[in-house]
Amino acid sequence: MRILIYDINYTPELTGVGKYTGEMGAWLASKGHIVRVITAMPYYPEWEIHERYKGKGWFTEEIDGVTVNRCPFYVPTKVTTLKRILHEFSFVISSLPYWASVLIGKRYDIVISISPPFQIGLLPTLYSMIRKVPLWYHIQDLQVDMANELGMIKNKSFVDILFLIEKFILKRSTFVSTISEGMVRKVTDKKVLQTPCFLFPNWVDEQSIKPLPRAASLRSELGLREHDKVVLYSGSLGEKQGLELIIEAAKHYSSRSDIQFLIFGSGGGKTRLESLVNEYQLTNVAFHPLQPYEKLSALLATADIHLVLQKKSASDLVLPSKLTSILAAGGCALVSAVPGTTLYDVIATHQMGILIEPESTQALIAGIDQALDKDVTDYRQNARAYARQYLSKETILQQFEAQLLRLNENPDIQSSPLQSKVI
Repeated sequence: MRILIYDINYTPELTGVGKYTGEMGAWLASKGHIVRVITAMPYYPEWEIHERYKGKGWFTEEIDGVTVNRCPFYVPTKVTTLKRILHEFSFVISSLPYWASVLIGKRYDIVISISPPFQIGLLPTLYSMIRKVPLWYHIQDLQVDMANELGMIKNKSFVDILFLIEKFILKRSTFVSTISEGMVRKVTDKKVLQTPCFLFPNWVDEQSIKPLPRAASLRSELGLREHDKVVLYSGSLGEKQGLELIIEAAKHYSSRSDIQFLIFGSGGGKTRLESLVNEYQLTNVAFHPLQPYEKLSALLATADIHLVLQKKSASDLVLPSKLTSILAAGGCALVSAVPGTTLYDVIATHQMGILIEPESTQALIAGIDQALDKDVTDYRQNARAYARQYLSKETILQQFEAQLLRLNENPDIQSSPLQSKVI
């Protein structure tokens, strides 16, 4: 098949949406499909264009057999709602030359658009309508709902316009998919889809990400002592997680020299977290950059406790992608989730982590105490078993490819493409 993918994020980004889109593109290319990606310069989660790509204009490279068209665009140094809107819009405008070539070139068999940003689905939608090509619109975050729920956009009229744009895209998509059962319900409740919303979960390569003994972790490299208890957060440092709680919890344990908080990652919220650490004069919190993929298992083996935190208002609007790797590595996850959400239900049902109330410092401290005081072997074993059974990269992408092939043969097909259980 000739497959066109449109996404603002792509390899070599190590976390977030770009990681999954990059793995998807490479996997499809490895199966013999012709894959072209229109994307931006890599910048996430640092919110800074990667060094190797700085100063470049439009150019094309090949990554893992995929033709990747790169566009220059605006990346703000300080992320605000307005600057983020300009950032996303600049990518849409910058990508127009590539879309012009796509429009007059040989027809693609399918176009895949990845959200967020949700509005970049407009160009694939128009291409789909003009060239009569099936459009697969995949939702990693319910961006407009989240911005509305978190109060990131105050102007109700503007929010209404954003929902109208989203409606336009969803209504004209051949397939709409998202990453959790809760998000499937929320998309379905919009009542604008022409076909059912399907489940297309994020995955993990359980052969590469696996439990390692402590001796193979990064503890020695990081200068940790044998008896140190490590509370780890790794990933994007954004607004939706409520990460200030980590620093407040670290303040509570400041007299315990054996409890260390490690934060790996970057993002718009990092400066605020560093300021709190300085204000409280904490010596038990250390910040580190994201680690390369080949060191991920070793990083995850470093922790006694993994933090998976998000705000109440983000429940079932996003699903933390970091959890798949934690489960595959057999980690003990401390998860903030609201009862009745997909995240809460699956952790509780499969007994593979400790659940706490979101946005509560006391709940976080109580959860850490519980994790440190009890034997969490069962949680670790259950987590690894769940990842192997339900989150296998090969299984999920094989199901995805099968549906693409069916869709290519019959664009009106409405059968459910993916049956994997998902977190």
